[in-house]
Amino acid sequence: MPGLKDVKDKINGVKKTAQITKAMNMVASAKLRGAQEKMERFRPYASKFAKAMSDLSSGMESTDLPLMEKRDVRKVEIVVVTSDRGLCGSFNANIIKAAEKLRKQYEGEGKTVSFVTVGKKASQVFKRSGKLRAQYNDIMSTFQMFNAREISQNLIENFINGESDQVDIVYGRFYSVAIQRPERRELLPIQPIVDAGHDGEQEKKELKGSYTYEPDPDEIMEVLQPLFLNVQLYHAMLEVGASEHAARMTAMDNATNACKDMIKQLTMLYNKARQAAVTSELMDIVGGAEALKG
Repeated sequence: MPGLKDVKDKINGVKKTAQITKAMNMVASAKLRGAQEKMERFRPYASKFAKAMSDLSSGMESTDLPLMEKRDVRKVEIVVVTSDRGLCGSFNANIIKAAEKLRKQYEGEGKTVSFVTVGKKASQVFKRSGKLRAQYNDIMSTFQMFNAREISQNLIENFINGESDQVDIVYGRFYSVAIQRPERRELLPIQPIVDAGHDGEQEKKELKGSYTYEPDPDEIMEVLQPLFLNVQLYHAMLEVGASEHAARMTAMDNATNACKDMIKQLTMLYNKARQAAVTSELMDIVGGAEALKG
């Protein structure tokens, strides 16, 4: 049985760890409120932007725009968005696992895959693969729209130059405080967006006949497509930002509870060790008294 001092030192160490995890849980909870509010405010904007793109693309007669060019896909680029920091459970690992699964799928089809990472955790993993083309680190805690614009310009230039035929994005989507799941979306080439509702075709026809655009839809789309890519990237970064804090809050809460359970077990062990020490001392005293009597 371990000594009393060793057990007591371990109890004190676990208590200090519990204080740290509790503080991290509170910080993550406070940050989550701001990140979630920011993400939820942006969702309607992203939705309306997608609806406008849907209406425009439904009225287009040609798809000669460079960002809508469909090619024989041989080179695929995967944008992986994770957090810069860890201690958020399996959140980053799940995104990286989804990106790796996608890589294996494409390579199994004979396609060449490269990565663009946003967030230090993804960079650390894919840097070792030798397939990392660009990385954007230390921005996920303070990112703005100009960060998404910089990344999208890089992706667009690479696509137009023929260095990639398709660009996908893998990120963590925020569903609730308890649920964050990896999600994959195709960024380039930009596909005509069609309403997925039951009356989608009818609504599409009604929209097509309800609006007149000046200039023509092709010219408007040429301007809106890079902006749409910015919105898609920024939206993904917002989702990851909120998901990171939610995952960290849950992970730190679980860690705090685990520390409490460990403290209970160690306290029981400490009490047993102390009882054993007291019993041993009593036996020595009784043994000495009996020796004196003899």
